[in-house]
Amino acid sequence: MAIAGRPVAVRLRARVPALTTRVVARLLSDLPVYAELPHEEIAGDIADIVQHNLRLFADVLEHRRAATDGELAQQRDSAAQRAEEGVPLDAILTAYQVGVAMCWQETAQDAGPGDLPAVLEIMDRILVLQQQLTSAVSGAYLEARQILDSQEHGGRHALMAALLTGEDLDGFTRRTGLRPAARYLTMALALAPHPDETGPGLPQGPGAGTASGPGSASGSGAGAGVAARRKIRRIRTALDRFAGTPALTALDASGGTVLLPVAEPPPWDGPGGLRDLIAEATRAAGVPVTAAAETAAPDGVPAAVARNGEIVDLVARTGRAPGLYRLADVLLEYQLSRPSEALRGLAGLLSPLDAKPELLHTLETYLGHGLDRRAAAAALHVHPNTVDYRIRRIDRLTGLSPARPADLQHLSAALVARRSV
Repeated sequence: MAIAGRPVAVRLRARVPALTTRVVARLLSDLPVYAELPHEEIAGDIADIVQHNLRLFADVLEHRRAATDGELAQQRDSAAQRAEEGVPLDAILTAYQVGVAMCWQETAQDAGPGDLPAVLEIMDRILVLQQQLTSAVSGAYLEARQILDSQEHGGRHALMAALLTGEDLDGFTRRTGLRPAARYLTMALALAPHPDETGPGLPQGPGAGTASGPGSASGSGAGAGVAARRKIRRIRTALDRFAGTPALTALDASGGTVLLPVAEPPPWDGPGGLRDLIAEATRAAGVPVTAAAETAAPDGVPAAVARNGEIVDLVARTGRAPGLYRLADVLLEYQLSRPSEALRGLAGLLSPLDAKPELLHTLETYLGHGLDRRAAAAALHVHPNTVDYRIRRIDRLTGLSPARPADLQHLSAALVARRSV
């Protein structure tokens, strides 16, 4: 099939990269929901599906046939992902219509009077393909939404609520027919924001080109919401893969609670351990993940969840790095965070430094780097001698020096206490 003496399929394939950039730019310009999508999604999933559709249309024209069911699998997968992210179906279908219209313009632009039979056949092939795309995309989207809605309001949601609230589980099983697992790995997660949730910027186009146009992405509104949902979906996928069954989750953009049914307490370290799970979740989400975990019987879930939440909060307040923690990792901080008169007394040991924030910051940095003056100096961007001088001033003001073992314990406890009162 040729127009102006040139095979249409060959010309279209050669124009795929440039046409993809133009289609993406048009989506950003004409559809507000696409203009607000994260850069990661525009340059990745959206550009990929546009290219796939263009190459599919070239194949359809070259072989003069309809698309096969297998050739529409990527569109169905893409629609299901958009459903999970909350992208409206009407926006998705409009995007496909925009792409098809631009593809038609590209193939027919050089047509002359003698090309009428080819133009008519191309139009027929486009209409058939558009009908196939609409059917595949709509069906996959609605099926995904139905599954998501049933999960959200169905038995798993009710089971998680019963476990978290400490409901009588025997009565819950009699009423619903749902039986809790023998044990649950309870986890509290704290998720850092993804750059696409907060950082404004113009999405870049696929490949070497740039998707330019009046549309721009921002870290607010629908774009931020989509980025957050993508992050949560990837976390859930990692959790489900680890457990081998759908996890019970209550997650938002900042984190939340996870319950994984387990036969035995999973190992902390080593292949397939919990540290590997958090590392995988971090890679999948593209953001730092802080987690606390504890295995508990069903009746112990509420207490374990509460402890996990306290541990994650303590990790954040004490400035520790993201990663996986358990109670043993924060015993001192946990105990000192319990309300008591001694807590205020410990915090008061450092009150002479209230008017000297640079000394307090130096002390925290020095202790945080294991009393390594050079490492602390590098972190503070000062000379090591400055660190020594400030430590001597701390000693003069408080009577406590990290160089004396007994004082070191008091200083460490006092720093923790200051964050807790």
